Amino acid sequence: MKQFTLKQISAQSGLSLATVDRALHQRGNVHPQTEHRIRQAIADLELQQKASLAKGRTIYIDVILHTPERFSELVREAFVSQISSFVSFRIQLRFHCYEDLSFSEIKTLIKKCAVDSHGIVLKLQHSPEMIPVIEGLIRQRVPVVTIVTDIPGSARLRYIGMDNYSAGKAAALIMSKWLSPENGTIATIVGSEDFTGEMERCEGFTKAITQFKPDCRIVQLAGGYGIDHQMYDYVNKALEKEKDIIAVYTVGGGNAGILRALDEHSITIRAFIGHDLDRENRALMQAGKIDVLIEHNLQLDAQNALKTLLEFHNFLPVNEVQQLYSKVNIITRYNMHT
Repeated sequence: MKQFTLKQISAQSGLSLATVDRALHQRGNVHPQTEHRIRQAIADLELQQKASLAKGRTIYIDVILHTPERFSELVREAFVSQISSFVSFRIQLRFHCYEDLSFSEIKTLIKKCAVDSHGIVLKLQHSPEMIPVIEGLIRQRVPVVTIVTDIPGSARLRYIGMDNYSAGKAAALIMSKWLSPENGTIATIVGSEDFTGEMERCEGFTKAITQFKPDCRIVQLAGGYGIDHQMYDYVNKALEKEKDIIAVYTVGGGNAGILRALDEHSITIRAFIGHDLDRENRALMQAGKIDVLIEHNLQLDAQNALKTLLEFHNFLPVNEVQQLYSKVNIITRYNMHT
């Protein structure tokens, strides 16, 4: 980092040249507040210099998603929409979206990205094997953030998304009002038990529904990765044993497949609550098949993810106050935006 001239520091701090010169060369007594102003001015100049250097090159951000295509569409749209929030930088987004992704494929992909990446955004299953991979990235000065679902215990900078446990509790509150005074079996349907976010939603829902509707039985069905035909196959098989389901809380996706399986078993449910206002869920809600969707602002998540990665490199000033979680929105067919 180049040394700044007395004139630059004087202009940045608002102090006279003589005061800056006396402070930097330790000539005479200098008030602590004056020293603080000079240190802050130098820090600001360094930050501006780094940001200026960043403007002259392409900043590569890799977004790696293990998710159904309909949800990766939402994430891609959200990140692309936020590029304009950082017009002083030349950000190049590289999306890597997969419905099926093994750990060995993840390692290979991350290794390729790390060659020139300035930051990696992850939505992946939680696996102990990911911990050393993320630690290795940080050692290479490649920062990582997780979105939608976290990888606990890893060296990622932060998780960005909703409080999944609280979202599950919110779903339980709504479900309990919808079903009152009926009791029966409620199915919680998970794409995979390895997605931390999905399991947190289930845990919050189960905890709260036990309080709100203690006479209801909860059955958890897990499998299918939120992909329609796989969810259909899995739920269809499970329904051979579970015949008395009266309501469904699906924490992942594949709702079209889930509903088809329910129809084929002639199971009429009282309430269906899901997550995310994607194109499939929008159509199902308009058709009256889904009663409530829980979603949050993916655009704001994308903005926070990009900002966090740029802050890591000191291309932006670090914001000490960070919103812990994204705000949860409750969507019905009557407040569904078009």
